[in-house]
Amino acid sequence: MTVDNPAELLRAMFDAAVAAADPLKCVPPHLPEPPPGRTVAIGAGKGSAAMARAVEDNWPGELSGLVVTRYDYGMACGRIEIVEAAHPVPDAAGRDAAQRMLAIARSLGPDDLCLALISGGASALLTLPATGLTLNDKQELNLQLLRCGAKISEMNCVRKHLSAIKGGRLALAAAPARVVTLMISDVPGDDPGIIGSGPTIADETTFADARVVLERYGIEPPAAVADHLAGAADETPKLDHPVFATAESRLVAVPSVSLEAAAAVARAAGVAPVVLGDALEGEARELAVEHAAMALALKGAAPAPSVLLSGGETTVTVSGAGSGGRNTEYMLGLALALDGAPGIHAIACDTDGIDGSEDNAGASVAPDTIARARAAGLDPSALLERNDTFTLFERLGDLVKTGPTFTNVNDFRAVLVLS
Repeated sequence: MTVDNPAELLRAMFDAAVAAADPLKCVPPHLPEPPPGRTVAIGAGKGSAAMARAVEDNWPGELSGLVVTRYDYGMACGRIEIVEAAHPVPDAAGRDAAQRMLAIARSLGPDDLCLALISGGASALLTLPATGLTLNDKQELNLQLLRCGAKISEMNCVRKHLSAIKGGRLALAAAPARVVTLMISDVPGDDPGIIGSGPTIADETTFADARVVLERYGIEPPAAVADHLAGAADETPKLDHPVFATAESRLVAVPSVSLEAAAAVARAAGVAPVVLGDALEGEARELAVEHAAMALALKGAAPAPSVLLSGGETTVTVSGAGSGGRNTEYMLGLALALDGAPGIHAIACDTDGIDGSEDNAGASVAPDTIARARAAGLDPSALLERNDTFTLFERLGDLVKTGPTFTNVNDFRAVLVLS
């Protein structure tokens, strides 16, 4: 792999980042000792089916369980049942699976082990409305949260306080069994309480915090949701709750390791990696402008090829009616800011294989991206303004499509600067 083919090199970096978070490799070293009694695996997320398969392939004793994953992200398992449901807006399949998981957890005794398998996407997939709320209530609010530009930590704070299973409630249901949670992190900072809304993790947030989030973004929730948050009748369990004295969480894959895998590919190609961090947040198009400025500065100063690597989860405040996700939004913002600067190529993709609501992981750009778009009769600035970035990259043939990756360690961005 050399800099002679920038697109190929960038894709190799992304592929290495995804491979570093493969559950089949990452889960086995973190498995706990089998208990005297039963072992039940329950969980949710885009990587949960692959995590379940990894457990099955390496578990020495009796095993059963149930996990819920995104449609098309299932994987064949013999002892752990795999259910597929909707993401990012929850559906009845996810609700029913969550109800069944709660019942399974309540069946466990003191000699049993509850092995929770949690990865990104669990917040939407593991949906069980709190008493007095309906699935429609949660669907309506979820759509507003997705469009308002809220951070994932803010979204999950709200979700925890509308749920009968998130925010540590699954751990309460499993008591007195031992609870060990294996997690693939898709959140900035790798906070276990935020990953998948922490169904088995003590919650540091409150009903008051959830109300503040809705106020901050001007969200008008369904009446039942507003009443539930105002009543604050059943607060999530906190760290001092006895159930967490023996509960344990283990991070099996994190974004920083994936960035280092990409950096290794860069070094092997004679490219100097500059890791900007694995927890970058903010509006996608604004971060793109910052990275464009960094790339242009590097081009004028670096003696050899270099690559800006970063992870994290940006946001998109949706004001238009177009199609796209935060990675294509970042890519078009970057291309516009670079304005055809020679020698700068980039890729941005979600490691779960889905950017937004379409079938692409992200997109790539080259120095001629904007010129080709205009030659095709497209107006890049107008498309960005109406959040229709998918349309541009689809017309240019520059979408990156991977299919299901069965993992999720957040977004991956690489800006290659050739000397």
